[in-house]
Amino acid sequence: MSSEAPAPGAIHTSEDEQILHRLGYAQELFRAMGAFRNFAISFTIISILAGCLTSYYLAFQWGGPVAVTWGWVIVGVFTTFVALSMAEIASTYPTAGGLYYWSSKLGSPAWGWFTGWFNLLGLIGIIGAVAYGLAIYATALFNLLWSYPNDIHHIFYLFVGFMLAATLVNVFDVRITSFINGVSAYWHVAGVLIIVFACIFVPDHHQSASYVFTQTINNSGFGGHTWGVWPFFMVFLIGSIGMAQYTLTGYDASAHMSEETHKASRGAAVGMIWSVIVSVIAGFILLVAITFAIPNQKEVQTQFTYITTYIWQTSMGTHWAEVLLFIVVFAQFFCLTACITSGSRMLFAFSRDRAVPGHQWWRWVSRHRVPVIAAVGAATVGFLLLVPTWWNNLAGYYVGTSVGTTCLYIAFILPVILRLKAGSSFEHGAWSLGKHYKWINIIAIIWVVFISVIFMLPTSPAGIPWRSGFTWNAVNYAPLTVGAAFILFGGWWMLSANKWFKGPVRMGTDEQLEQLEAKQEDEFLLPADTEYEGA
Repeated sequence: MSSEAPAPGAIHTSEDEQILHRLGYAQELFRAMGAFRNFAISFTIISILAGCLTSYYLAFQWGGPVAVTWGWVIVGVFTTFVALSMAEIASTYPTAGGLYYWSSKLGSPAWGWFTGWFNLLGLIGIIGAVAYGLAIYATALFNLLWSYPNDIHHIFYLFVGFMLAATLVNVFDVRITSFINGVSAYWHVAGVLIIVFACIFVPDHHQSASYVFTQTINNSGFGGHTWGVWPFFMVFLIGSIGMAQYTLTGYDASAHMSEETHKASRGAAVGMIWSVIVSVIAGFILLVAITFAIPNQKEVQTQFTYITTYIWQTSMGTHWAEVLLFIVVFAQFFCLTACITSGSRMLFAFSRDRAVPGHQWWRWVSRHRVPVIAAVGAATVGFLLLVPTWWNNLAGYYVGTSVGTTCLYIAFILPVILRLKAGSSFEHGAWSLGKHYKWINIIAIIWVVFISVIFMLPTSPAGIPWRSGFTWNAVNYAPLTVGAAFILFGGWWMLSANKWFKGPVRMGTDEQLEQLEAKQEDEFLLPADTEYEGA
């Protein structure tokens, strides 16, 4: 590819644009990301400083330190197989909204329809859940600094403020969000190191290795506190998967940002895989360090939402807790910003193929090549999903996490099933699993089916309707929300969508796409590709 700018009026087509044209789309978004920043957005959305910490209490109280440490490792290993399976498909089809495109091409419009809606709903659920988790940690920080009230309404006020701020960041120049994602990757690595070293060197007392790696705890309400009692296995799985699998999600962002990434056929695949691998390793180190720093084995079992704040404040003092919370709050804001970016690209791409009501609005791109309305829309629906936290923060937060995690993994695995079915006829991109795809795909499929069942289980006896002491505050809403999604999307498809949704829609021939891009150069303030900046 020549590094010289094309002559005025000439039509240029980079290798990435040629691939995008083959997939049927014009280069409307700003292709400015390298492989590192593609990795960075998925790494930021996974955000071990967000998911690990906000859901640490779940693994600790539903399994104990053994669920925090070994549960994380188990989930991390199997999640890597899911990421590997998805990465191979992302390499073949490097386009925004990738997952539903994959399913449409490998299967049928019906497969694409269900994949797309579960992917979009999952991303929106994650936006709300991350924003509310951020509000919880910011409340803890502000409470220590300025005695900010620690009640559900004041948490909600911060939730609103952070949603507005992260949305505003996403509606301006895409280079701003790209830069923030790059900074975020370094912030997360540095933040983890600071927290780990603080947990190692500051406390006067540490728990034993036996406690960190073998201690079992069951405060779920179900019977059994040891491996010798079968209900404990269920509790261990609920805690381990609830924390680790909720954290290790969102790496499909690498696929959604494909149209904004150079050498996307390889960059998106590699970004997806390494974001998971690095997160699994760094997350394990972080969780082990925090668990070693637990000050009192009995008192810590009385802590839930603010368990990590309790550990830091009690073992290291208030000032250290403030410093570490400051690091975490910024990391979680970076995560929220990236979640809205990813969700907006999915909504933009799905609307580009006319799957979403009002599609002509959601697919609109600003002069800075940003799908502004899609960003506002994704953030707004994510906010609305968590509005019930105004009345019941625990039940409301469960809605966001259950919708987000379960729906995303359903969307993740549908195209993998189709890729396995395609066998040797599958067209490879720049990155491939080679002959190993079969066993890797099979493990990924089995794992997602398994965790989907676990996500449907009640988390405590109080959440089972026919048990005494039943309360809606303890209900696991995943079966209701996911079941409602199946009914809604399935009914919509059978009654209407099957007549008009035909999957990905080509925007024109290669020549027409090139002409459209040339015309748009005068409409946008940014070039289509940074390699041609100044043309």
